[in-house]
Amino acid sequence: MAESGLSLSNRLPGTREEWEHRLDRLVRENRFTISVFFPLNGVFLLLASAEGVFAGTPLAPLTFNGLFILLGTLVMRSPLLVGVLPHTTRRAATGVGLLALYAYAIEYVGVHTGVPYGEFAYGVDLGPTVAGVPLGLPVFFVPLVMNAYLLCLLLLGDRAENAAVRLGSVVAAVLAMDVVLDPGAVALGFWEYYPPGAFYGVPLSNYVGWVLSATVAVVLLDWGYDRRILLGRLAECEFMLDDLVSFVILWGGINAWFGNWLAVAVAALFGVGLLKTERFDSGVLRFGRRRESGENSSD
Repeated sequence: MAESGLSLSNRLPGTREEWEHRLDRLVRENRFTISVFFPLNGVFLLLASAEGVFAGTPLAPLTFNGLFILLGTLVMRSPLLVGVLPHTTRRAATGVGLLALYAYAIEYVGVHTGVPYGEFAYGVDLGPTVAGVPLGLPVFFVPLVMNAYLLCLLLLGDRAENAAVRLGSVVAAVLAMDVVLDPGAVALGFWEYYPPGAFYGVPLSNYVGWVLSATVAVVLLDWGYDRRILLGRLAECEFMLDDLVSFVILWGGINAWFGNWLAVAVAALFGVGLLKTERFDSGVLRFGRRRESGENSSD
């Protein structure tokens, strides 16, 4: 028994750098599973749940299963989380922590007062909640902002040196992501606005609220992370924006099912952005494991 424990200890990474390298390899070798299979599976399960396919069958527990939704989201977020991990300093962690606190606070206010997003209520289980707010909220919200931030850094190039251009572009990108996300979520029944808005059931007040939240989020992330170091990491880490690939597949597919074609078009624009930055590449679409040439596989 002692030998077994020792053997396990020897196999586990012993330093932060070793953990980072192990996680890098795990994500790199499973890009298709994480960034294509999981969102496609999510499209099927969520649409089947919304259409009542599982009702009255042994699969009924899969209907909008909150823990499954949270777990699937975490898996799809993993390329981004692993990508930024090596450069998440104490300052960056502080920025993310403050952003998480803000997300909880603004959501609590929104759920109980309707400010700033408009009157709404959750319609399905999104995992454990406290005071009506899902505990997994930062997992749902913060990576959206980080994805927008990284994509804009790549697309803007030298123009990202201008703070007004950089921050304004990221806020606009985050708002565009909600143009995709909210109509799909409303169609699924994740939440509902009272009264329903003109944009596929989403009111204009929601987007005004997102401008506020996106601005706070972008400022905190821009303060916490060194964008030049992040750009260097993006150059060496081909999977860092795979979470955005998942976003395009998942929410583009859901909106297409419900005929939310403007939302689909915006999702397609994010796909074009990924293609332009060469992030929607064959490594994502290739089934099975992928090893980079020359990579040390001894660990």
